Amino acid sequence: MSGPDIISMGCRLNIAESEAIRQRINASKVNADELIIVNSCAVTNEAVRQTRQAVRRAKRDNPDKTVVVTGCAAQVDPDMFANMPETSGVVGNFDKYDADNFKFGLETNRPDIRVSDIMQVKETAPHMVSAFAERSRAFVEVQNGCDHRCTFCIIPYGRGNSRSVPAGQVVDQVKALVDKGFNEVVLTGVDVTSYGPDLPGNPSLGLLVERVLNHVPALKRLRLSSVDGVEIDERLFDILTGESRMMPHVHLSLQSGDNMILKRMKRRHSREQAIELVARLKEKRSEIAIGADIIAGFPTETGDMFANSVDIIDQCDVIHGHIFPYSPRQGTPATKMPQVDGAIIKERAKILRQTVNEKAQVWRDNLVGTRQNILCELNGKAGYAENFAHISFEETMPEGQIIPVEVIASDGRNLIGRKII
Repeated sequence: MSGPDIISMGCRLNIAESEAIRQRINASKVNADELIIVNSCAVTNEAVRQTRQAVRRAKRDNPDKTVVVTGCAAQVDPDMFANMPETSGVVGNFDKYDADNFKFGLETNRPDIRVSDIMQVKETAPHMVSAFAERSRAFVEVQNGCDHRCTFCIIPYGRGNSRSVPAGQVVDQVKALVDKGFNEVVLTGVDVTSYGPDLPGNPSLGLLVERVLNHVPALKRLRLSSVDGVEIDERLFDILTGESRMMPHVHLSLQSGDNMILKRMKRRHSREQAIELVARLKEKRSEIAIGADIIAGFPTETGDMFANSVDIIDQCDVIHGHIFPYSPRQGTPATKMPQVDGAIIKERAKILRQTVNEKAQVWRDNLVGTRQNILCELNGKAGYAENFAHISFEETMPEGQIIPVEVIASDGRNLIGRKII
């Protein structure tokens, strides 16, 4: 039994959960050799379009296999996928961890749609996800769902309300991963900084991180996925700025640099708060590299408002930028607001990317001549520094190991490193 083929769309959390699905199916009695699972994304209309395209391609290339769709888009609009002729069934975001729900085509008496009401789900992710990026870095899901209702976002309706994994289970999972040889772990979730209020004692993400570091001393590198800056408490701030095993890389969910747009998005931070947070982080730990999610062309965004988003890249020293051109997502309040012309959105996204790339190029150039500790990935040909700089090697390195290198060159977009002997 070789297990199912799984196609993961969208975020790293989906990649992690795809691995959990695979492990659960392989541990069950379900014969999944002829099964293709498309783990869908619903974050934008384009993501849904790409998911549908992946479903069609999977069936076209494998006409004798059973194609099942799961994930956020399947949860939000199961009928749309059930009505596709290529699809044998649809499985919801909570239901995907029951291997029996993937017996489509094997048990004709089962319904085609197996989607529970995600808003009624109270238990934490029942699987304690870990998945491996390039087989060197482990991702551990510590939180799922979201209690916030940003006006552009459909994800709470695909993931449900926020649920947190008890700290003891997280520590046990991290220990197990370290015992398997993983040198870096990433704590991830839908809204990871909202970790804790649903657990006894209301622990914070900072407390969780502290426990992981204290109870897994053999863990060499710990990293967080995208965080909401307004939820970084003093305990987490102190760890980010003072703990050497906590990687100096903070990816903020900014979304915009304009206060009016942030208000219309129903974000909980202001422009000034974001700038102040980054200033405090860098004052305590200057090597921290800042990443950010920014949306271009949100409804009602004027030229001046857009200019504030361009400017915040400089104010917050963003060198790892994820730029998203806004697209209306059916079922979200933002679709009812006055829309920005599509050509303008495209041009603004291009400008934001160029602005980030220019700052990143200067940052990379300044790393030439420095020593960086690299987690080797990509078959030993490249890897990531603690600040998430991507560095290629002159020679093949042992994959999964942390290697000290000297950065010897930059071509503007890529860095080259030589092992320090």
